[in-house]
Amino acid sequence: MPNVSYPKNRWAWVEVDLNAIRKNTRAFKALLEPRTQMMCAVKADAYGHGAVECAKAMASSGASQFAVATVDEGVELRRGGVAQPILMLNECPLEGIDDLLAFDVMPSVYTSGFALAYGERAVSLGKVGRYHLAIDTGMSRIGVLPEDVVEFRRMIDFHRGLECAGSFTHFATADAIGDWDFRQQSLRFSDAVSALEGAGLEVGLVHCDNTPGTVLHPENHFDMCRVGIGLYGLQPSETTAPRIALEPAMSVRARVTRVVNPAVGEGVGYGFTYRVPKPNIQIATVPVGYADGLSRSLSNNMDVLVRGMRARQVGRICMDQFMFAVDVNDIRAYHPATAVERGDVVTLIGRDGDDEISADEMADRRDTINYEVVCNFSQRLDRIFT
Repeated sequence: MPNVSYPKNRWAWVEVDLNAIRKNTRAFKALLEPRTQMMCAVKADAYGHGAVECAKAMASSGASQFAVATVDEGVELRRGGVAQPILMLNECPLEGIDDLLAFDVMPSVYTSGFALAYGERAVSLGKVGRYHLAIDTGMSRIGVLPEDVVEFRRMIDFHRGLECAGSFTHFATADAIGDWDFRQQSLRFSDAVSALEGAGLEVGLVHCDNTPGTVLHPENHFDMCRVGIGLYGLQPSETTAPRIALEPAMSVRARVTRVVNPAVGEGVGYGFTYRVPKPNIQIATVPVGYADGLSRSLSNNMDVLVRGMRARQVGRICMDQFMFAVDVNDIRAYHPATAVERGDVVTLIGRDGDDEISADEMADRRDTINYEVVCNFSQRLDRIFT
């Protein structure tokens, strides 16, 4: 484990390895032709890793643009000193338009009402509202339908306050090799872009490949690729793992706040879902709970690392704390000389000694994806950048 400065007010934190972020960014940039730009997704506080710090690390390693999900996320980047173009991957309420223009954050556009309100406000402020056209090629989430793109653009392009800086879509199955739906989406997008160009309409930067698409479908790199989860060292799917080596950037750690040796039969936590089965079992308390993003569904179904060895979490995970058990008589794992003590560092995600608990392991136990696991660790946990 790296040497870190522990938070002053709480024995629980998230470590983010910015060197890993830089390495992963360079790995994706190496997949692209020199003329192809890379837009890095730093929405959801950079998937829980810290948006401003990660964006700056990515910018130094090949990122040319950034993607966010909300106006406030874009404003946070600007206030943090990020100067590169920022795209918000949807529209916002009309009330948010002033902040978009004040902080130079481009929205995605797919409804005429929003587009025209955006253009009107831009003109009133003496600005031009740059945007990216979202095209719905089959995911049914946001965007203009391919058959409507030319009519839609003609409906809004008369407005001198608007400028199309890009055109994009999002793939639903880019991680599936040889998938029919992916080919269909790809064809619809290419046809829509061709129709716009054929009508003499500006398309700006054309982009559609997400993280798995960037790895698996270089034929769709176009002018720019949008990379997300892979920048943080996590594979978007099993299909990409053999194609690109990535280094996880997040570790989640805490320190033991209490250790006791309950009598045989004593219960642990709400509902006593675990009872001490034999003598010499230590029960250690850790100040992380479901309010911090450690899912309650992991109760009695996860491990932690302490002193380089695995220990089983026991009892129900509480809002602010959880407990784990140590059998100090089990020489296969713990020797009495290595019994856990107050202040010992506990790893929930990350490496300690020769063992590692990954976000993927935690995701498998939760029956979810690594994206959700890392995003869930809340900002109540301090971020420490190493």
